[in-house]
Amino acid sequence: MTRTEIRNRDGLARTGIFTIDSTTVRTPAVLDTGSLFVSLGVMKKTNIPLAADAGIVRAYHVQNDDQPVIIHPLLDNPAQSGDCVMVANWHTALDNPKNYVNWLVALKEKTPPDTTWYAPAAALPSNAHILCYSGYDLFDFRAVDLKSAQGFFCLPEGEFLQEPLGSGICDCDGCRNGDLYHHNRQALVRELALVSRFIGKGQLRELVESRCRFHAQHVAILRHLDTKIDVTERYAPIARGGTMQANSGESLHRAEVVRFSERVLSRYHPPPSDVAVLLPCSAKKPYSLSLSHRKFQRAIAGRAHELIVTSPLGVIPRELETVYPAMHYDVPVTGYWDAEEIAIISSSLARYLKKHRYRRIIAHLEGGALKVAETAAEACGISLEYSCREHPAGDAALDTLNQALAGERRIKDDRLFGILSYQFGANLDTRGFSVRGYFPELFYSRNTVQCFSLDMRGGMLRPTFDGWNLVPSGYRVSIDDFVPEGDVLVPGVTGVDPAIRQGDEVLVIGARAHATGRAAMSAHEMQRSKRGVAVRVRKIKKL
Repeated sequence: MTRTEIRNRDGLARTGIFTIDSTTVRTPAVLDTGSLFVSLGVMKKTNIPLAADAGIVRAYHVQNDDQPVIIHPLLDNPAQSGDCVMVANWHTALDNPKNYVNWLVALKEKTPPDTTWYAPAAALPSNAHILCYSGYDLFDFRAVDLKSAQGFFCLPEGEFLQEPLGSGICDCDGCRNGDLYHHNRQALVRELALVSRFIGKGQLRELVESRCRFHAQHVAILRHLDTKIDVTERYAPIARGGTMQANSGESLHRAEVVRFSERVLSRYHPPPSDVAVLLPCSAKKPYSLSLSHRKFQRAIAGRAHELIVTSPLGVIPRELETVYPAMHYDVPVTGYWDAEEIAIISSSLARYLKKHRYRRIIAHLEGGALKVAETAAEACGISLEYSCREHPAGDAALDTLNQALAGERRIKDDRLFGILSYQFGANLDTRGFSVRGYFPELFYSRNTVQCFSLDMRGGMLRPTFDGWNLVPSGYRVSIDDFVPEGDVLVPGVTGVDPAIRQGDEVLVIGARAHATGRAAMSAHEMQRSKRGVAVRVRKIKKL
């Protein structure tokens, strides 16, 4: 009897509990898997190479009846929810990043999400981050024991031949006692504990971007995996805890960044204005609380639509400045934008400007951001007006910006309309709404009835039941004929909007009750899992 319970998700990575018979393991974990799976040593024909052709795989594979369940990219997958699945020879995939990602995607697409993934003889302190980031949960000591036998000293930064145990690099019991086997095992245990910590914080990507720098293959795996946006975006939560550290070129391609940019282009509806001002970002978030943006807003005085040009997110309409990750990212500020940044951000801005045609576009920018705007304008065949070319927050530049907007009419600042379009894809009439609170903690009401509040965790809207009545469709989870007595579990779900991602606000609809809450997993997982919490319920209304 096996059971997989996922406690925390961070993209494909998870922490959880795997139970087999009476033994419970907290994952990700490394242990003696021979004692966990008593029949593993006698299973037959489990060692088929990942690169073998289909004929060999079909001819030699034997499906054993015990745990773990053996899976292969070219085989139909017999795994059921709760199983532990094992991918033999996964350590060989690490040397071929393109195959690694193609095989991983093929396996993920046909394996239930609520399974525990075991990579035998694969884990080292230097690759545990990328294995867990890929969705593996369970490991053994075979790889580090082999390195010990070969005389390698293992660290997260790599394997070092004949590194003296007393060098001071490590002060573990193994190093103090001259026991290389013990040191290498403990290095792997510590690295997995660190990975678990970052998963719990929702910041494993930051750890992976830093760790992978020591191995070209790991960088390549990350980049190839980022090209599989249909898969990675599906697993990426709608918001993460803490700050999104965009410290490397790979940050331009992470799922949350691509999702934000695409939703601005495909969902977001701007206010009715034919004048736009392109503004630089600021270190303080949300931008409106920064000194420079308070100056910009006083100079603009509501007479133009404000668009912030920034890396890695591209273009951020003022109305979306609180939406994750616009309010939650940090980036090294040097004033220098490299060629890849300029190409990606200018392409995003050009697509936006082609879709939303403005009569006037004023560039209040300098440096790399100005280069981005000029590149985008050239691609669109439009002309920019310049209110400055340096020191945008200086008095002279602000006076020029103010004069450039003389005679333009004021537009309505409608944050509610903008976020509703981005979050739900809804073009909602927001006339008659009133707002109270102090930015960014805002509450929106109609006829004195509160409908929405701004949730600071992800900077998006949290609808009440009255608010959901105004959202015409989407983001609904249908349940069976029961009244929830707490969170909604997967077995009770009968239907789900495929657009739902982990962390989305959702409306639970049942014959006997409605509920509001936050999705604890994506629609993809709700549809394919057999256990787990589907929706963290906030309020319940019996019918």
